[in-house]
Amino acid sequence: MELSSVSIRDKVLAAEAYMKLQPQVIDQIKTRHYFSHGVYAREITIPAGVMLTGEIHKFENLNILSKGEMSVLTENGMQRVSAPFSVVSPAGTKRIALTHSECIWTTIHGTFSTDIDEIKNYFIAADEQAWLEFSGANQLTFGFN
Repeated sequence: MELSSVSIRDKVLAAEAYMKLQPQVIDQIKTRHYFSHGVYAREITIPAGVMLTGEIHKFENLNILSKGEMSVLTENGMQRVSAPFSVVSPAGTKRIALTHSECIWTTIHGTFSTDIDEIKNYFIAADEQAWLEFSGANQLTFGFN
């Protein structure tokens, strides 16, 4: 199969599988959690030079780059973006990014829960198979290829 015939999603998943074989920097990514009335925001600070992938979100959500510059997969392909940058991610989105400087990225969900595990279980598909089961069970088409 030619690389050009592989979906963008499959390329992201293949890159993620390769990245998992490399030394990890998760301990260098700072995470902060913010709560307000009906809103949960998960903010991460990512060092410069880090390539990372995001979770598969079951529902659309708001993302804000409030500091830094990165190349990130958007619905318009890979884009080099600088703060301030905001984007609404469709349900099923899985992003890949490379930071060019230290970045602060915030994902915002609407919920009254303050239990991080409960929030993650509700909003995040554990993997591609879980996403396909979730989206199929809801008989909706989400995301982008």
